[in-house]
Amino acid sequence: MYDNKFLPKLSQNLLEILEDNEFYDITIEVGNDPYVKIFRAHMAILNYRSSYLRRILSTSVNEKRNDGPLTHIKLPNILPEIFQMILRYIYGGRLSLEEYDTSDIIKILIASSELNLQELITHLQLFLIENKKDWMEQNFNLLYKTSFENNSFMELRNFCTELMSKEPEKIFNSIDFISLSENCLISLIQHDNFQMSDIQVWEYMLKWGIAQNPQISSDPSNCSKDDFNTLNNTLQQFIPLIKFYDLTPSEFVDKVYPYKKILPKELRDKLIKDFIIQPKNKPEPKTITKVISQKSIDSKIITLQHVELVSKWIDKLEITDKVKNLYEFKLILRGSRDGFSSSKFHEICDDQSHTISIIKVKDSNEILGGYNPLPWNSRGGYGITRDSFIFSFMNKENIENYVLSRVMVVSYATFNHINCGPSFGSDLVLCGENGYDWSCNSGAFYKSIRETKDYFSVEEYEIFQILKE
Repeated sequence: MYDNKFLPKLSQNLLEILEDNEFYDITIEVGNDPYVKIFRAHMAILNYRSSYLRRILSTSVNEKRNDGPLTHIKLPNILPEIFQMILRYIYGGRLSLEEYDTSDIIKILIASSELNLQELITHLQLFLIENKKDWMEQNFNLLYKTSFENNSFMELRNFCTELMSKEPEKIFNSIDFISLSENCLISLIQHDNFQMSDIQVWEYMLKWGIAQNPQISSDPSNCSKDDFNTLNNTLQQFIPLIKFYDLTPSEFVDKVYPYKKILPKELRDKLIKDFIIQPKNKPEPKTITKVISQKSIDSKIITLQHVELVSKWIDKLEITDKVKNLYEFKLILRGSRDGFSSSKFHEICDDQSHTISIIKVKDSNEILGGYNPLPWNSRGGYGITRDSFIFSFMNKENIENYVLSRVMVVSYATFNHINCGPSFGSDLVLCGENGYDWSCNSGAFYKSIRETKDYFSVEEYEIFQILKE
């Protein structure tokens, strides 16, 4: 429009107001060090631009100063130089991102989230994805932590998820690979679409583990018994994720055997027997048959037949397909043993990914459940995944009579809250002071798995972590 020619001048005038040190009705203390910077600002503009500041201003107490009433607020989590950049956006709508380091843009994004500047949050994420992809791939650890610690950063979270799925080698080859958290690496390796050979995963895990303990030599022949014990403690969560039996004899002898002391003794002895003592009897890679009758499951609710069916659902197989992976169901929580409270759930299950929640409905033979490939947390908000599902068995004795519902709205696949147990969208939710009150709705983010929406009580519930073998 023709009137738009006035906007640049208006923007400049507002920026000049920002620099005015004479007329102001609010001061903002930014930062947490003893030499914080005090910004002078104007209540009307901040009220209009930031709902977060508006809430603070509406509840703040005016302090009487010599020059009249003045409101003083504190923002200890925002650096002064970052807040100065945000003020220029608030007053003048100007933020030349090309002038800033990418790390500063991340800081601006985090500060914008605290101030609830939604327009800026979206703009910053899109700018990073469109212009700083290489930097984000090389600094994946920072990006992953930032995106999954804040539910406002869905675009960055989707970027991380897609990179983990399609190009994991970029993460393993990034400059901060050794700085990745254990939970992040486990989530990456267990991602359903993860594509990397087991020997590559083993080598990267060794690299990561040794980097966490700089005193350990990269040459296993120079490692002491204490060094191997330390490395074992560092990598114990990763070892069950490696399919050692799918390695070739040369891969095992050259890459794994020198580090045999960090493997559990039973596994180590069996691998040595299969690969070294009796190599001719070793099955070809990828052809090991898993026999249900040789397995067991520690459950008071489900049987191995349920395990087989759920394993097919996880792999997105048809009911008539042959099982590719009969996953190990590792019990991590049982209500009757550990308690039914939400606090106990979060104590045990926070940061645990790839979990199956199984619920036995009180005074019935009905079983309900859900699969969450993402880690649970207490920070609140929804989890994004295409791979979650919920299900029901009308009668635990008849596994053919089931209802399976895969997530329909991926942005609301799971729900995390400090006062709730395992929850899937708003469709299957455990809440209540003692964790006994469940609700099972329909049509929101999953299709209905029950004929009624009535609340129900829980006789028993169990949570298993799904492990690949």
